Amino acid sequence: MKHLLILNPENVTEEELAGFAVREAARAVVVDSSKHVALLHVTNRGYYKLPGGGLEAGETKEVALGRECREEIGCDVDIIGELGSIVEYRKMFSLKQISYCYLARVQGEKGANDLTDLEMARGFEPQWLSLDEAQLAIASGHTDDLEGAAYIVPRDIAILQAAKEYLAMHSL
Repeated sequence: MKHLLILNPENVTEEELAGFAVREAARAVVVDSSKHVALLHVTNRGYYKLPGGGLEAGETKEVALGRECREEIGCDVDIIGELGSIVEYRKMFSLKQISYCYLARVQGEKGANDLTDLEMARGFEPQWLSLDEAQLAIASGHTDDLEGAAYIVPRDIAILQAAKEYLAMHSL
């Protein structure tokens, strides 16, 4: 998988990085039959994000992505293509996060999501927007939340840009 971006806004050093835990995650730009993209509005934090999350023990990236999409946006998905990986050095959590990013299509009907307590507390609300609207929503989010502003928003802007480039070269 090609590398898209490294995020290190807290200026993590090599020495610090040596003590960090590693978390792998799967994320996607999910497109429906109307070519709308799934976003999660994190209403209590003031930003938007793409669906996805951490791999659980024994899960492949693809299985984790399917589980996360069912939980967060209530959809089964088919992976269309790989977009690339993003590495985040999060000093705030002593964590190196590697996100594997995909383009996916909704499979079947959209259903109800099944959010975790933390996701509900943060006010996650699924929304479906055109790709251009999704890029604008993510880029225009206003948050004082370090995680959202320094990591999630720039990461997801890069993922959406990679999806736009992928779609320009491939038909859906």
